[in-house]
Amino acid sequence: MTKEEIEKLRKAAELGDECFSYICTEIKVGMTEIEIAEKMNKFMLGHGASGLSFDTIVGSGVNSAQIHSTPTSREIEFGDIILLDFGLVLDGYCSDTSRTIFVGEVNDKYKKIYEIVLQAQEKAIREITSGMTCKMADATARDYIKEKGYDFNHALGHGVGREVHENPIISPKHEDILENGMVFSIEPGIYLENQFGVRIEDTVVLQNDKVETLSKSPKDFVVVGK
Repeated sequence: MTKEEIEKLRKAAELGDECFSYICTEIKVGMTEIEIAEKMNKFMLGHGASGLSFDTIVGSGVNSAQIHSTPTSREIEFGDIILLDFGLVLDGYCSDTSRTIFVGEVNDKYKKIYEIVLQAQEKAIREITSGMTCKMADATARDYIKEKGYDFNHALGHGVGREVHENPIISPKHEDILENGMVFSIEPGIYLENQFGVRIEDTVVLQNDKVETLSKSPKDFVVVGK
């Protein structure tokens, strides 16, 4: 990516951050997943986005256990967990962000899994550098999650640019070499079938042999609907 392209991706990520801040003030008990997704889409399109980079994902409660859930008429309940995955197109370039948030309170079972996923992502952000293979980069988070006794059922990340899914693919199956100037996602997740799921995703750029996050939305326990 050129400096100009990276700056456009940074701006797209910033608008995604603004959308996240907005929706955290809007979510209330009794709203449906569809209503949340519609509010997010309206915000992104109303603040300069030319389109969505993919269909907005809102999965609450047991629906968060689906890696790519479609918003439903399920109503938000006190104590829920909500997985949000959203992106937009701004000036021809895409954003891609996931956050997992909580309604009213955070119970201990959610907290345990959330902390593992967050630590896995932070480890990947610290350790990924230029010259690594995609397989090596993927292992920075995958091995940590496995050490904690859980599975990680998708790639750690993918390139982001004019398309929301580009090369490189950061997975155990890919040996491509990561280079400075590449922009990609880092998105570890744990999904407990018929229970709940957690995913945390940022779009990042590899510069000066280090990862810099373009998306800046908070990753501490975000509690909404109080």
